[in-house]
Amino acid sequence: METGRVNPAFKLEETGISGVKTAHYNLLEPALIQAALKRGEGELGNGGAFLVSTGEYTGRSPKDKFVVDEPSVKDTIWWENNPPMAMDAFEQLKTDMYAHMQGGEYFVQDLFGGADPEHRLNVRMVTELAWHGLFIRTMLRRPEASELDDFIPGFTVVNCPTFQADPAKHGCRSEVVIAISFEQKLILIGGTEYAGENKKSVFSILNYLLPEKGIMPMHCSANHAIGDTDDTAVFFGLSGTGKTTLSADPNRVLLGDDEHGWSDKTTFNFEGGCYAKTINLSAEAEPEIYATTHKFGTVIENMVYDPYTKELDFDDDSLTANMRCAYPLHYISNASDDSIGGQPKNIIMLTCDAFGVLPPIARLTPAQAMYHFLSGFTSKVAGTERGVTEPQPTFSTCFGSPFMPRRPEVYGALLRDKIAANGATCWLVNTGWTGGAYGTGSRMPIKATRGLLTAALNGSLNNVEFRKDANFGFEVPVAVDEVDNALLDPKSTWADAQAYDEAAAKLVGMFSDNFEQYEQYVSEDVLAQAVKAS
Repeated sequence: METGRVNPAFKLEETGISGVKTAHYNLLEPALIQAALKRGEGELGNGGAFLVSTGEYTGRSPKDKFVVDEPSVKDTIWWENNPPMAMDAFEQLKTDMYAHMQGGEYFVQDLFGGADPEHRLNVRMVTELAWHGLFIRTMLRRPEASELDDFIPGFTVVNCPTFQADPAKHGCRSEVVIAISFEQKLILIGGTEYAGENKKSVFSILNYLLPEKGIMPMHCSANHAIGDTDDTAVFFGLSGTGKTTLSADPNRVLLGDDEHGWSDKTTFNFEGGCYAKTINLSAEAEPEIYATTHKFGTVIENMVYDPYTKELDFDDDSLTANMRCAYPLHYISNASDDSIGGQPKNIIMLTCDAFGVLPPIARLTPAQAMYHFLSGFTSKVAGTERGVTEPQPTFSTCFGSPFMPRRPEVYGALLRDKIAANGATCWLVNTGWTGGAYGTGSRMPIKATRGLLTAALNGSLNNVEFRKDANFGFEVPVAVDEVDNALLDPKSTWADAQAYDEAAAKLVGMFSDNFEQYEQYVSEDVLAQAVKAS
């Protein structure tokens, strides 16, 4: 049986999937929610939100992600970061997964990855769970109904959580598998219900394809000034650093919260929705994001709620600290209609420093920007990945190494060239700890971060007095209006100055050790910014 609207020349059979009992093509939100409720996949929450638990896996499984070792990509994949899967193992995985799917009910969404029509990718998502169809329909760009009649998939993603991989047969690590074949234009996901694997798989595809067109794919949020798309800002950062929160500025137009491309003409969102963490979310601090948790079709993932009233508990992380909501971009009042901006004027690199060493904001030269982009220092926060229960300092090159199929220097060179061509100003912003390391200090006040970012984006921060940081050599403002200036000197916020110096020396040493892997690939001006342990 088939329902919905689809290009009759490109049904599931044309993508190699046959024998399913029912295929639902491009159902809209009400129908997807009805199906999910009928199938017992979750519950209807207040305002029509859909409440769901993902079971055992409440975060991404980066160690279970593989790229098929195929001739056309053998020399371009960053294999140290993307474990290879043999071609025959992938074929066996596909055969076994497709056999598992026979007789089942599946939900197909034909969507776009990319807001810019010139550069978007046609993506077909085939999901075993109806709410996964709702999630990815929320997260990617939705075609007009008429565009579905001649939609031809560029890549297909098949997500079957009830299928468990066999490492011995399928060349993987566990029962969970995310396998990408660039030659077959196919991604297979099995063994996990965590919906984030769907969107990050599409991001990984675009991260491989777009550099060939001279487009910089970015793990970032973005916004622009009201009425001025040329005043665009991008916010690099891993999950937990504040990309979603800080880009949702009511005084600017939101392009998107997570994934963008930077072409020679535009900055454009890859997605049509936002995937925001909800732990400790409040109506007072983040009224618009909070409001989405009570709107129709928002997916509420892994949150504790009252079984009778369906009231959400934003402080209970007993399921996971990675509780999230996925909502369409237009639920934010200041969201852009087309999610396309101009060339970035300001580049913000967000880091969550669990050592409490870095200042809340620093101005970077282009060479320093390249250094910190390749370093990608931050702290993984609880729940984002399996096994992470407290902040862990990490270096994730390009602020998104789990999603980078190519070597980091490819993205680094693109960023360097685009900064040079457009004269963007770069800022390093620490949303981590102040007054001490994790366990002793406290998180950087969001009010201070917002105040400093506002000054950076409106240009006034460039006019204040700066000092040179003794540890990293970048420029740090001495005093900024309406900000507690004590925060600008991290050492002064510590009760024990010697303890700060020891923590700073440790962090510098970590930077130095990490950057050794890039020294042979970067120019002399970037190498000159590399910090060295004393």
